[in-house]
Amino acid sequence: MPIIRINNDKCKHCNTCVKVCPVQAIQYNNDNDNEILTIDNNRCIACGNCFVQCNSGAIEYQKEIDTVKSFIDSKQTVAAIVAPSIAAEFPDVTDYRNFVGMIRSLGFNFVHEVSFGVDLVAGKYKEYIEKSKGKYYISSFCPPVREYIRKYQPKLIDSLLPLASPMIATALAIKKLHEKNTKIVYIGPCIGQKLEIEQLGKDSPIDAVLGFYELREMFTAVNMTENTVEFSEFDPPHGYKGSLYPILRGVLQAGNIDDKFTENQILSVEGKPIFKQAIDDFSTIPTIKHHINQFYCEGCAMGPLTTQKSTRKLQRNSLVINYSKKRVELLDKKIWEKNMKAYESLDFTRKFEIDDQRLPFPEKHKIEDVLMLLGKDKPMDLDCGLCGYDTCYDFAVDVAKELTKPEMCVIFSTRNRQEYIRKLQSSNRQLAKTQDALQKSEIKAKEEHEAVKEAMQMTTSVMQKLPSGVVIVDKDLRIIQSNNRFVNILGEDARAINDVIPGLQTADLQSLLPFQITNLFKYVLEQNKPIQNKDIALEDNLLNISIFAIKRKEIIGAIIRDLHEPAVRQEEVITRVREVIDKNLEMVQKIGFLLGEGASETEQMLNTIIESFAKERKSDEE
Repeated sequence: MPIIRINNDKCKHCNTCVKVCPVQAIQYNNDNDNEILTIDNNRCIACGNCFVQCNSGAIEYQKEIDTVKSFIDSKQTVAAIVAPSIAAEFPDVTDYRNFVGMIRSLGFNFVHEVSFGVDLVAGKYKEYIEKSKGKYYISSFCPPVREYIRKYQPKLIDSLLPLASPMIATALAIKKLHEKNTKIVYIGPCIGQKLEIEQLGKDSPIDAVLGFYELREMFTAVNMTENTVEFSEFDPPHGYKGSLYPILRGVLQAGNIDDKFTENQILSVEGKPIFKQAIDDFSTIPTIKHHINQFYCEGCAMGPLTTQKSTRKLQRNSLVINYSKKRVELLDKKIWEKNMKAYESLDFTRKFEIDDQRLPFPEKHKIEDVLMLLGKDKPMDLDCGLCGYDTCYDFAVDVAKELTKPEMCVIFSTRNRQEYIRKLQSSNRQLAKTQDALQKSEIKAKEEHEAVKEAMQMTTSVMQKLPSGVVIVDKDLRIIQSNNRFVNILGEDARAINDVIPGLQTADLQSLLPFQITNLFKYVLEQNKPIQNKDIALEDNLLNISIFAIKRKEIIGAIIRDLHEPAVRQEEVITRVREVIDKNLEMVQKIGFLLGEGASETEQMLNTIIESFAKERKSDEE
């Protein structure tokens, strides 16, 4: 799991985290066509500002409670090293020995204070300052400050004071004091220290980092309070003025560094609003010529993993100072000096490598395009700062770098929202008209459907009354519709199928008729030419078939008559006699002058035959 991440199930998309991130590490990305916020861990400096400002609890950090519990449960020797800012974290605990007892009762074998590590590095700090000749340092042990320089001001990498943090210095001392396989857990106020040990990897003397949030969770899980434990003192070696480290100039006091009116004057800077400005000024303004002692937060007592957000800075600092006074009063200075000499030979140096995350500065026209899009292309436009940037120009630069979105501009979003509302209102009006038209269309379609249904019923009724067999098939010769006369012509097997599937719908015509007949159907489908009055013998029957297209190469129909049936036979004779009459009349017209009275007699004879058959059919019907 990354040091910090966003739980998008909890995210309310208020964009607060985007606005407060000092390095634009929080960006929108697409996930299955949904825009979600993600943290680019390459750009992140682990300042924890997003975690502090997120009110929905969507920003999560890497918790190590389970890891620490596993150390304790394994019966390994586990030592806790505690940041002096714990005094500000527990204002409700009346005696520091209470929270030492509470920590020890969780299962830690040893509980040491990091103030001794502060004393160790503060002494080295003083040596660097005193030996510097025209070289100026950014003397920060704060992980976010160091990360910002590594990633965004890499040319200042050699100006970072090359010393390990008090956390690492304390751990190195404890490793020397106890057996080598002792697990060391740091307890403090900073998310950045989790990143610090991750970067050190196998070289880290720290095995896990617990924030004060996590420590309180462990206390709550076992219902532990100061009243449920006995007093307990920190294990030696004890610190001296290093307990002042959480406040701005505490490390300078711990090292007895005179930071005023000397050649090596040190400017102390703290707080998120000016942390980048101080580093950038150190880089660009050669007239500063001073060392910088810097914290990202307003001192460690105000770190992101401190839980008492309502507690104010002065109150927290006063708690730290009171705690430090008690520690100094109780300290045996000779023992402290002896311990300092015992551990000062340890290697507390730290090397920093560049991790350049800067992006190329965008072309001028791209910035101008963004400003125009935002409506900020006029000199009179004001820098409201609601987007989290100092100026609209700075914001436009990062939009052009694709580090943020135009929608982060409140004015742009408001204007777009108003335009969207206007378009939505217009769309709603259009939608109302469309719905009205749709309702009318549905009514008309329903009427047409009923008409079609009625026509289909009428067509079916008519088909059933026809004396001839009728069948309609699709391009695969599957029956769409047929009448009972067609079923009867096919015979007993077809009638059995018809009892189950009325009209033989979806039946394969090729399985019901011989190939010489189905070939005629295929011919009409392929050639789109009708076949009329084709006589075909089917077993003992003589059929007359007419096949025609209904929908070109898609649907065809056929009329089939059994010529052996009396009614059909009489009708067929009459029809064919009439054809003979028509042909004879045509011939009579051509040779009338030759036939004379013979033609009339022939016509009279044929008419007599027709009338005879007509009378016979009428008699049969009666």
